[in-house]
Amino acid sequence: MSFSSLGLSDEIVRAVTEHGYTVPTPIQAQAIPTVLMGGDLMGGAQTGTGKTAGFTLPILHRLSAGGDKTPPGGHAPIRALMLTPTRELAAQVEESVRTYGKYVKLKSMVMFGGVNINPQIQRLRSRVDILVATPGRLLDHLQQRTVDLSHVEILVLDEADRMLDMGFIRDIKRVLAVLPKHRQNLLFSATFSDEIKALADGLLNKPVLIEVARRNVTADTVAQKVYKVDRERKRELLTHLIKEHNWHQVLVFTRTKHGANKLSEQLTKEGIPALAIHGNKSQAARTRALSEFKGGSLQVLVATDIAARGIDISELPHVVNFELPNVPEDYVHRIGRTGRAGSEGEAVSLVCIDEKKLLSDIERLIKREIPEVVVPGFEPDPSIKAEPILNGQNRGGGGQRSGQGRAQPGGNRSGNSAAPRPRGPAGTGGKPPLHRSGGRGR
Repeated sequence: MSFSSLGLSDEIVRAVTEHGYTVPTPIQAQAIPTVLMGGDLMGGAQTGTGKTAGFTLPILHRLSAGGDKTPPGGHAPIRALMLTPTRELAAQVEESVRTYGKYVKLKSMVMFGGVNINPQIQRLRSRVDILVATPGRLLDHLQQRTVDLSHVEILVLDEADRMLDMGFIRDIKRVLAVLPKHRQNLLFSATFSDEIKALADGLLNKPVLIEVARRNVTADTVAQKVYKVDRERKRELLTHLIKEHNWHQVLVFTRTKHGANKLSEQLTKEGIPALAIHGNKSQAARTRALSEFKGGSLQVLVATDIAARGIDISELPHVVNFELPNVPEDYVHRIGRTGRAGSEGEAVSLVCIDEKKLLSDIERLIKREIPEVVVPGFEPDPSIKAEPILNGQNRGGGGQRSGQGRAQPGGNRSGNSAAPRPRGPAGTGGKPPLHRSGGRGR
């Protein structure tokens, strides 16, 4: 199967081919014809499946085939609106739109909070056919009457589960209230919780349901291991593993922002170049860390869950759970950063006695036992008793005490956001635009 056989225009296929892709991924093969037909879609897909191109390609085709909708002497209307939960994901999606819309006459724009709103207002005065936005900043523009959504033909809610996690449901409903009632709606989510189903029921009209890769299944290309270790020796073991095996490009997950900072500082003191990314870091700092990590000059990137949402680096070899996540599904998202596009990867978890139940919950979710390894010299002390892990805190392993872990529903809009991952059909390999963060983090 080729992209041209799916019904896409020659101009779009040309741009895709120039980017090195010839065969669509499973979700692209199913989603593209559905979107081209104009019906609503509910797509179940995790990161790394190529879902971004699954909706950007057919939207570009539909809008370009529909001709210019600019009224005589008037302003060209915004015809497609794509909502994402985070700044970096918005940047990645808009980058895909520009990459694949290279040969069609459509203009796109990305908007999010944490940056000066005035350049965005100025940009909206010129032609914008496709708008990619985070909900909070879009509401700012609506309140200031600087954006007109009355002609939107296609709406995309990307990573809807994460938008709900981050407390954006009210913002989304306020945006929906100003959109035309007759439009095409596309909703994508890694999981289908009751909240997602309720949102879909009120949004979608007789949608086609597409699911690729069974929910909460880990890739066969990822070798998973559990290293049993005492909580106070996790950092020492991580340093040993990185140096002993000469690991490069290691993505390490902690539960909290404070823990990410402390661990990156400790690794750097041990002679291992490391930086942390999380919602309290400026956009400039996150962008620099990601750029150095992708370029290979930064050996270790330490991240919190939401900050790492969407990190997509070709052939990323190692993901380390310095601490297991409190939510088992996040384990699947974490290790899904490696072993992509058929390449092999390794997911290592450093597990102390406190995390025994968390490990059991993960194994129950993925329906498999993860092999356990004990490194000589790092054998767990059987006399150490388990201590409770409350609100993301853990006394050991990095000294996290802040409890700043997973965003709570209705709460955090601080920009614990995804890293840019413009990859193309299988996700685009381009470089995202650079942006600064801060403010309300929309």
